[in-house]
Amino acid sequence: MLISRCAMWLKLHEPPTLRAYVFKVWKGLIPLLSCGAALVVVVVYSLADQLHSFVCGIFMPQYHYPFAVPLALIQTLLNLLALQGLSATGLVRLKPFSFRLAEHLMVPAVCGSVQSVLALWAEASAHSGLYPLTARFLPLLSLTWSHMLALSKPSHAHFTCLLMGVTFISVSLTVCEGLYTIEPLEYIYSPLSLLLHSLSLAWLAKVAQAERAHTSIFDLYYTLAVSRCVLLGLLCLLHPDCPRAFTYGSWHSLLFLGYMLGMLLLGAAQVLLVDFTALRLSALSAALLHSARGIVLPLFNLF
Repeated sequence: MLISRCAMWLKLHEPPTLRAYVFKVWKGLIPLLSCGAALVVVVVYSLADQLHSFVCGIFMPQYHYPFAVPLALIQTLLNLLALQGLSATGLVRLKPFSFRLAEHLMVPAVCGSVQSVLALWAEASAHSGLYPLTARFLPLLSLTWSHMLALSKPSHAHFTCLLMGVTFISVSLTVCEGLYTIEPLEYIYSPLSLLLHSLSLAWLAKVAQAERAHTSIFDLYYTLAVSRCVLLGLLCLLHPDCPRAFTYGSWHSLLFLGYMLGMLLLGAAQVLLVDFTALRLSALSAALLHSARGIVLPLFNLF
């Protein structure tokens, strides 16, 4: 019965009419599918962020391995190796390293390198909650940088007010619950990390907007990853604690290696996804992706 009805419906509709109808339906579904895909990405990223925090909370205190600089370097090298692997398999075509692009990407390279070190330092040494609390202002600050760098038209006042309201409500709810003892360095490193991260995302979006016509996103990120590796390598050579990172770890323990690998892979995937979002979409989109879990979770706890 159903097949016969479908056949009659197809006979009554000419192919051009059918194509137009399908196109109209598909065009109406595109915004819904885009919102659904974005929601899935945010949920997956939030789960990965939660798992990363859990692994860091076990690995760093249990094995007393707080060496953020070499960990940040390995994390960046993993992203670089991932791009090289995609290039070797032919899935992605990478151009040779460009000093011109490296010069344009110097600001996000420096800011992103320092911010990745501060993020790992916070996982190891900052347990008061101030660092993730200040990170909730990342979308607002990224929006401010985008306007200052003339990356986008002024956003609607309704959206800006909604974002400000949700952010301040989320922060207020967390502050009312109370924070643990705050280390003195957290007062410096937390706002510094927020400033560097927001500037890095906004500058990435600026370079991507200028180079979009003749440079792919993969080439931009490849140049960025190489520049960050060089900067973090120099920082490793200059940091007095880095030599201890090779002798202090429990390298004979499979649990130690497993926790470290899991932490680094999750962190590298998060950095890669956020930076690609800034390059492909906007700094605000990347900031919302990074901060969604921290902003929304206190609101869910109300219910």
